[in-house]
Order: sequence, then structure tokens, then C-alpha cells
Amino acid sequence: MNLLSQNSLIKKSDYDKAFEKLLPYIQTLKKVAKNAGDEISYEEHESTINLPFDEKMVREVLTVRDKMSTDRLKYFVNIGIGGSKLGAKAVYDALLGHFDVIEPDRFPKLIFLDTADSEFLYKFTNLVKQIEDPRDIVINVVTKSGTTTETLTNLEILAGIFPQINERLVITTDKDSKLWKAANEKGLVNLLEIEKNVGGRYSVFSPGGLFPLASAGIDVFELLEGAMEARQQGLETSLEKNLSAVSAISAYLNYQNGKIINDTFVFLPQLESLGKWYRQLLGESLGKDRLGITPTTSVGSSDLHSVEQLYIGGPKDKFFNFVWADPRESVKISDRPYFPLDTNLKNKTAGDIMKAIYKGVTLTYIEEGIPFVEVDLGKIGERSLGYFMQFKMIEMLFLGRLTGVNAFDQPDVESYKAKTREILSGKTSK
Repeated sequence: MNLLSQNSLIKKSDYDKAFEKLLPYIQTLKKVAKNAGDEISYEEHESTINLPFDEKMVREVLTVRDKMSTDRLKYFVNIGIGGSKLGAKAVYDALLGHFDVIEPDRFPKLIFLDTADSEFLYKFTNLVKQIEDPRDIVINVVTKSGTTTETLTNLEILAGIFPQINERLVITTDKDSKLWKAANEKGLVNLLEIEKNVGGRYSVFSPGGLFPLASAGIDVFELLEGAMEARQQGLETSLEKNLSAVSAISAYLNYQNGKIINDTFVFLPQLESLGKWYRQLLGESLGKDRLGITPTTSVGSSDLHSVEQLYIGGPKDKFFNFVWADPRESVKISDRPYFPLDTNLKNKTAGDIMKAIYKGVTLTYIEEGIPFVEVDLGKIGERSLGYFMQFKMIEMLFLGRLTGVNAFDQPDVESYKAKTREILSGKTSK
């Protein structure tokens, strides 16, 4: 993965000053960091950087995967919302899920149940009722707290129509959660632990992300190898080598310059969920005390025909993270087009055309003085995705330090949850 920051509109001297502020924190992270073979504990929130190296955890995930996977497995149902869904979905959609509609015979498929969508649940329960063999399905419930309203709603609805749920159910949660205790009381044996200090938005390399991805046939070892490489770079004390620091400083100093909107502009549609994963990471980590950078996600080239006019002609309050990857497959236009309306298209691949569009956008932004950085993933694969996600999570730790915000909690989200429980209990009618 390459990061290009020359168009961030930030001076090198300002990068250097900001990096000096990060150096003590990098030393803290170095003390927290463990490697494969080490005994890994999760006493600090920053210990999330050790997840890719946690061999014991990975073995536990694969043991449950091997137990639950069958030759018949068609549907892996992931019940979870927020960080309990977004990381796994980002990787799955980038590699497989985006193509599910046009590859109907490829199994197993991951189905994500997050919000309590009545119509989708109605149609999905009809599908479950048609399953003849319970080995066709795995139901994985992912919730850190064990009490997430939407997650429990989806679980209870499926439990009500699937008699064999006990044998095909996996619970992935905090070991001290009410759900873990309830599962033990029911005699359920397929339980996976998410460490208490691993927040949901940092949990893609925990059982919350690895178990569904491994069950879908995704190479989690390659995913983790990419994450390990990114962590190594994220601990570098040289700014030129520390891509997470460069990215964090670019976003932070542009925020200081009035760029309050941070757009992840992915140039392959299968990366849209990756952009939405980062949207949660940034929004939930930094949006506190009436401060914060507003994260948005755009998809090229589709959104060039919807919001690009705003981006170029509207307020200059945005900073862009372009994410590009080379296509894994190639299709070419004939040298004798059906309608020869644009001779520039002859003999060009779809990838050639998208590359030209992407280059046209970045050149326009340079002319307009719109700040941006570029991430080139190379080829989309497990390793490049693992690298990118770890790179961004370490970036978020640095952004928390630069802004003086706790990047690990989300205290204001609890307000709507408490009010929801009051309404459902009948204690309030407002």
C-alpha cells in the first residue's frame, strides 16, 4: 500500500511539528505492542494493536469455524450492528459480497442482520423456514455489551422460527456480558470472547470479524499478515516511514484549517463498505465535547454524477482521502465499437477508463486547491485490506492524541439506548 500526501496542502515543517507531539505516544504504543508467541493481555485500550498477533485467539476462532462449517453450508447469518458488523462486511464486500447477486451459486454467503428491518426479516424468515437441513446455516450473534436492542430483536425472531438454533448458534461477546452468562446457563458451547478493552470499531481482527470472514472462506492469515505489516509501520519513529502518522496529521491540520468534513472517496464500488467502516471509526472516535470531524463516504465514479458539483463548487470545508485499487479482472472494448461515438474508448479496458477518470478528478482538485491524500492499495486482497484497516485504526489513535479526545469511548450513544429501553418498557410515552 502506498500513501501519497503531496497534495494535502500541509507544509513539511507543520508535519514535523505535529509528529514531534506524537513521538511520546508512539513510545507508549511500542511498550504496549506484543508479537506472535508473546503472552498477550488487553489491559490497555491500545492493546487492540496486538490482535493480529494473538495466536491463541486465532486458534479458538478457527476451532469454532471448523466445528460449524459443513460442505452444505449456504448461509452464515451475522447478527450484529455497528462495529459488530462493519469491519467484517467491509472485507467481505470488497472480496466477495459485492458480487453476490451475480454469483448466485457461490456459497457460503454472509448475510448481515443489523437493524430491526421488519420487511427484510419477514422475507428472511421465510427463507430460513425453507431450510431442510440445519447444516445449511450458521447464526452468529455479535454484541460487545450483550444487550444491544437490535441484535437481540433479530436473535429472538430467528430463534422463534428455527427449532434447531442451539446446534447452529455461535455467541460472540464480552465474557462478562449478560449474553455470555445467559448462553452458559442454556448450555450453549459455541462461544467466542471479544476482550473487554477491545472496542467494537477496533474489533475487525478479533473473533467479531475473523469468525464470519473465515467461515466465508476468506484467508484470515493473509488479512492478519497485512495488519502486522501496518502495525510495524505505525510504530516507526521516522515520519517518512510512519504512514498512519502522515495520514493522521494530514487530516488533523486540515481540520485545524477549517476542513471539518473528511470524505473517503473510494474508486471501486466494492470498497463502499470499507468507506462506511471508516466512517464509524472516525465519527465515533472523535465526535465528542461538541468537537469532531464529520466523516462521509463517496464512491467513484458514481458519485461524480451526484455530489461532485458540491465538492468542487460548494464550500471549501472538505478534505478527501482517495482510495484506489487495481482491478483484479479486465474486460476490453472492441476496436470496432458498436456506436463509435467516442473514439477514445477503442481498445481500452474498463480499468483504463476508470484510471483516466480518477486522474481527471485528482488533477481538477489540484487546480481548485482542494486538499487530499491518496491511498493506492495495489490489488484488492486480504493482505492489502488488512494493511489498510490496521493503518487506519492506528491513524485514529494518533488523531485522538492530536485532538485531545478519548478515541476509545462513545458516551453519547448510550442516551438513545436508555430512552429506547424506557419506551419499550412503557415507562415513557414521549
